[in-house]
Amino acid sequence: MTPRSGGHLLADQLVVQGVELAFCVPGESYLALLDGLFSHRDRLRVVTCRHEAAAANAADAYGKLTGRPGVCMVTRGPGATHASTGVHTAMQDSTPLVLLVGQVPREHRGREAFQEVDYEQMFGRLAKWVFEIDRAERIPELVARAFETALGGRPGPVVLALPEDMLVETTDAPDAAPVVRAASGPAPEALARMGELLTAAERPLAIVGGGGWTPEGADDIGAYLVAGGIPAAASFRCQDVIDNRLPIYCGDLGLGVNPALARRVREADLVLAIGTRLSETETGGYTYLTPPVPAQTLVHVHQDANEIGRVYRPELGIVSGLPEFAAAARAQGPPDGGRYADWRTAARADYEGALLHDPAPGSGVDLAAVLDQLRGRLPDAIVTNGAGNYTVWVHRFWQFSSYRSQLAPLSGAMGYGVPAAVAAKLVHPERPVVAFAGDGCFLMCAQELATMVANELDVLVIVVNNGMLGTIRMHQERHYPGRVMATDLVNPDFAAFARSFGAYGERVEETGAFGAALERALAAGGPALLELVCDPEALTPRQSLSEARAQGERNAGS
Repeated sequence: MTPRSGGHLLADQLVVQGVELAFCVPGESYLALLDGLFSHRDRLRVVTCRHEAAAANAADAYGKLTGRPGVCMVTRGPGATHASTGVHTAMQDSTPLVLLVGQVPREHRGREAFQEVDYEQMFGRLAKWVFEIDRAERIPELVARAFETALGGRPGPVVLALPEDMLVETTDAPDAAPVVRAASGPAPEALARMGELLTAAERPLAIVGGGGWTPEGADDIGAYLVAGGIPAAASFRCQDVIDNRLPIYCGDLGLGVNPALARRVREADLVLAIGTRLSETETGGYTYLTPPVPAQTLVHVHQDANEIGRVYRPELGIVSGLPEFAAAARAQGPPDGGRYADWRTAARADYEGALLHDPAPGSGVDLAAVLDQLRGRLPDAIVTNGAGNYTVWVHRFWQFSSYRSQLAPLSGAMGYGVPAAVAAKLVHPERPVVAFAGDGCFLMCAQELATMVANELDVLVIVVNNGMLGTIRMHQERHYPGRVMATDLVNPDFAAFARSFGAYGERVEETGAFGAALERALAAGGPALLELVCDPEALTPRQSLSEARAQGERNAGS
């Protein structure tokens, strides 16, 4: 082998592992890696973001979209701390991600040198594995291990620290082999036992979600549930795993859950949890199913044995890759689900009823009506969002028909939707991409409009402007009614802000004006932002601001 610098060797390993797209904010601590990537610029596209959190979030979205590790490169110290939000999201969302972080020279370690951080301590509980590459000759070994760890079992993030001097030393180390995800299927006896439990059940309910799905796996599990007549709910922000148009789909167990669906989980006599960790959100704070042994018969399917029994002790635990489980279950066939017909029909009726809505209180734009129009105009769009009360409308009123068409952080991180949309458009330039953000959420990632313009990405950004941090205000009113503190916002002219970047921008102040504004935005031929002016009174689809305050006052008086 011709001797290579550590930076060039590392760049070569990314190509060996099939990386075609990486996100970064450049820094002097890893210049040698950037120099190595220059040699691969015709096959590995490096996208410069304007903030490290955005770069990490975009890499997370890439991992969700492709099932391959998203790659993010940031500099030492502040670059790493900024990127940590994306690492936390990838961990909670079970997304494969590799974060490459610059580090001070090895001889400076331990002196609190300029921007020095001990990454093993910093990321130790945020990532699946953290390691500092001490010698250039180990780069192929450790990069391969990083990709294998990110993909294996429950997918998640890996952090590799890169000492600046290590990247410039030379070595004749050979390339590693490409990593192939190790696939495991369900044991035949486990499938047989699952069939017996479903046959004995009268009110089964599937909860489907988690990371590690593929389009084929999503199709297979949908077909299995339809054939068995088993109603299925989506776990938090995993609504695209099951086609929402299927007769067995009965809604999502997320924030602002349909009370009828929450009641149905409690009333089920068997819960078939596939891929989901059964976290706090989809279990209503661990109340729909009560740990450690729920009242419902629990069949828990997960790709990581450590997740089975972690919170709930199942009647049957099945360790399997999700696509492999779905294919095996479909091939075996479900039990006769004819006796579930009334249970399934009622569950579906509850979901379809939740798609209906009354006009929003107050003045301004009715977000539910806007989502009706968008859903009809762009039914196959990839939809992204961050965090905030505006997401409750998106999750309730959008219908997801294919995997992967939803990108949203299970971690509840604000500022996720816009950088996720950057990744979505780069991976799928042929598909429409819509990024939703609240006025608070948007200004945590607004600078990525520059990334969209620089890369000519025709993403539609919807900014929901109600002049407040709605989620925190909601809890404030419910627990401390009338004592408003720190949740009012003073906002810029978002449409003018977008135009200053070279994007299309328009302000929409009433529902009737949205349709024409949407067409102008879609015809703009580049990034476009529509600012929707919404009344603060429209707090959630099910509760107004005044009602939340009244609830708080009643609770305070009781």
